[in-house]
Amino acid sequence: MSDKHNQEKPWQAVRTEAMEHLLTVAGIIEPGRVDDIVHHYEKNVGPHTGARVVARAWVDHAFKQRLLQDGLAACAELGIGGPETEFLNVVENSAKVHNVVVCTLCSCYPWPILGLPPAWYKSSAYRSRIVREPRRLLAEMGLDLPANVTIRVWDSVSEIRYLVLPERPANTGHLDEAALAALVTRDSMIGVARLSSPTTGTTQP
Repeated sequence: MSDKHNQEKPWQAVRTEAMEHLLTVAGIIEPGRVDDIVHHYEKNVGPHTGARVVARAWVDHAFKQRLLQDGLAACAELGIGGPETEFLNVVENSAKVHNVVVCTLCSCYPWPILGLPPAWYKSSAYRSRIVREPRRLLAEMGLDLPANVTIRVWDSVSEIRYLVLPERPANTGHLDEAALAALVTRDSMIGVARLSSPTTGTTQP
């Protein structure tokens, strides 16, 4: 690999490639294993997976009740699960209650359902301010909640992960489950965004 090629990449990418090369040469990992892992997180898990769960809950009341009672078991019905979800607690948003998730200690997150956590979720600013001043921080992120809406902040830990079940947007009664899933954003399942009617677009900070 030429120096010019390396200079065009961020230093983190260059270092990662060097480490992967050394581990492969040493026989610690098999060639292509890292690519397989990256592909898994890009294609098999991610916000689109959580969106499937949300859409099913919107159209299937019995599934929704099972999801709220035992999130992990309900997700398993859709073939969703794995490490980083030892226990999944699903909290439902309503017109009067808005839930938001944080990990105050590090970045605990339901990876198999939402994919990799966003950088801001891991930042010390988000982790501290969402607890101290959730309404103000959410407003700064683009979500200005009315004063009569109660905000509940849930602290995700290694044993318990959280998923926000956003409200179903208005004017979506004609949409099928796949179309509904396409409306769901990662940030709405963390709780830093609300979903708007598809006629007005989707709100996401």
